[in-house]
Formats: sequence, C-alpha cells, structure tokens
Amino acid sequence: MGSIHLGELLVRNHVMTAEQRDAVLDAQRGRGGPFGVLAEEMFGVSPQAVEAAWAEQYASIAPRIDPRGIEVHPRVLELINRRQAWQFCMLPLTFDAEDLVACTTQEHLVRALKFAGWRLGQSCRFVLSDAAHLGEALCRHYPMAGMCPQIVTTRSIMTVR
Repeated sequence: MGSIHLGELLVRNHVMTAEQRDAVLDAQRGRGGPFGVLAEEMFGVSPQAVEAAWAEQYASIAPRIDPRGIEVHPRVLELINRRQAWQFCMLPLTFDAEDLVACTTQEHLVRALKFAGWRLGQSCRFVLSDAAHLGEALCRHYPMAGMCPQIVTTRSIMTVR
C-alpha cells in the first residue's frame, strides 16, 4: 500500500480545493520545494493543517505496535525524562542502526517529532500505537504521580510540569 499524497489529504480534509492542489503541483514542478511550504505560501494554508495532513500521511505507512509487550532497554529510556515522555507522549524503544525508534500516537506525532528534533540531536523513526496502550506503557516505563493511561487519550496537547 502506497502513501497518500499530502495534497490529496488537504483536499480530502477541505483545507484546499482540487484546483489549488493542482496549482501547487504545477509550481512544485516548475520551481521545486516541499508541497506544504508552497501551499502555505500560495494559498495561506496554515502550518497546523499541513502538519495534521503530514501526520495522517505518516500514519498511513508507519508500523503500528502495542508497546505494552516490548522490552525496552533502560539506556534508551534515559534519553528523555518522565516529564518529557508524558508531555510529548513519546516512548523511546530501541536503536535501529543509527536511528532511535520511538513510539507515539498519530495525534501526538507532530509534537513528538519536533521534540525529538530539537532535544535528542539524532534521527528518530516513529512507530504508532493506540493511545490507551501507549498510556499504559508510559505508566510502566515513566511512572509519574498523577499520570495515568487516560491522560494520553483525553489530551491532544499536554503540559506536564
């Protein structure tokens, strides 16, 4: 199964019209550049809409796992602290060659990816999980007073102090 194109998702989500998508594709062929950046410049598409569509696109091809049954090495868990794990709904799992493999949900993917980029300083590949399962795994690996699995399912953007 192939990836869904970003422009198709933006049209399907009623962010752009098919005509606008085609104009961006024409501009992309002519001058190059990422589709999302061109859509923002040409038609005022919000960065949040592009990020949401990108997360949906990524989710269509990313492996899905149940992190509750995965044995995680303690050294990988040391890459982030408890607050960060809960705030960004991110569970480091292992290293695959040079990449860190981490688990999150589709809803938290953009925030987790941004966090990994500025905090970890290494490439990170994400696998996706059901929110309740990720919440249970976070409770196991990053126990924190007041945090429970439902936190991951009830909050799309979290601030943990």
